[in-house]
Amino acid sequence: MKRFEVAVIGGGLAGMIAAIALARGGRSVALVAPSSNEDRRTTALMDQSIRFLDRLTLWERLRPSAAPLTSMRIIDGTDRLLRAPTTTFRAAEVGLDAFGYNFPNKVLTEILEAAAAGEGNITRFTDLAESIGVTTEAVSITLAGGETLTADFAVGADGRGSKLRETAGIDTRKWSYPQSAMVLNFAHSLPHQNISTEFHTKHGPFTQVPLPGGRSSLVWVQDPTEAAARMELPLPELGLLVEAQMQSMLGKVDVEEGVQVWPLSGMMAHRFGKGRIALIGEAAHVFPPIGAQGLNLSLRDIMALADILCDRAELPVPADAGDSFERRRRADIMTRTASVDLLNRSLLSDFLPVQMLRAAGLHILSAIPPLRNIVMREGIEPGRGFRDIPDALREKLKRKKA
Repeated sequence: MKRFEVAVIGGGLAGMIAAIALARGGRSVALVAPSSNEDRRTTALMDQSIRFLDRLTLWERLRPSAAPLTSMRIIDGTDRLLRAPTTTFRAAEVGLDAFGYNFPNKVLTEILEAAAAGEGNITRFTDLAESIGVTTEAVSITLAGGETLTADFAVGADGRGSKLRETAGIDTRKWSYPQSAMVLNFAHSLPHQNISTEFHTKHGPFTQVPLPGGRSSLVWVQDPTEAAARMELPLPELGLLVEAQMQSMLGKVDVEEGVQVWPLSGMMAHRFGKGRIALIGEAAHVFPPIGAQGLNLSLRDIMALADILCDRAELPVPADAGDSFERRRRADIMTRTASVDLLNRSLLSDFLPVQMLRAAGLHILSAIPPLRNIVMREGIEPGRGFRDIPDALREKLKRKKA
């Protein structure tokens, strides 16, 4: 029986990054991860996440395939009585070259596969985890091929149907939305100028995010019936619809092959860790693809886990490391899940006071730069915006005295 300090179950982006981070932090890692399917989607990672990938020496390989997000623009695309003003957030306002970068998931997957294969502290197992046993002493994993391995700690990165979560007896809260997300990439005749534009429609956000060159990715949240009908359209006709929804901001649109539609739902585990296990990524939390929060939240899971497990990598993994992880991650996960849920439901609501609050909130952000800066910093790195308030006040006082 092979023994490891940590077993990471799941070979998606979160699982691969977790294995690499923990291995480079000094732990021996078993990566239980069958070969992944081709992923045509793209991901936008914010500045904090990019800095983490840089520390793992992964960013320089990813950079050539990534487009910077220098500005984010929100446009009220509804026809309601109370409409919010167009609001633009610029990275330069908070001293950054870019809020983050958008790239194809396929490119990052290839980089992670190569990094994991070349990492001496990682042993890869491509069979599925058939059964898992969790005790106060260790975690045992029997693979589909019959091989068994044990670890001092297990990380569940095995998605919303997580076997590790189920084995640990951790329940979940699930919910659904009357929406589907159409995900696609498209070429356009006018430059995007590294600006991401989010149209708020009555069915949800329509979010264009730059890719390198004259291309962008799109997440179009819409009524499920309409999404299913549009999925059947020839690509040129779908391109005309995308162009119209974007008010021809990027000129002529050519939708690329690989359009996908996903029903929107949410899930949150009742606990994110206990004893000798921790849950990360979609094993712990699932919410709509709004505000580029999904993988960024997962990377914060991994950062916290690496701090806990690798701070003293020469020592055995503590038996209560999972409980420490639970305490570290609860506030961030619950806050982000609630905020994305609230934003999404506010777009769906026809209740006039809700529309008033949403419009007023965007108007305030547009009109008051210091508040807008706090919100931008908080979106990039949780806690950063509020930490920066004292410095901002001091700077303002200095300018007044001068």
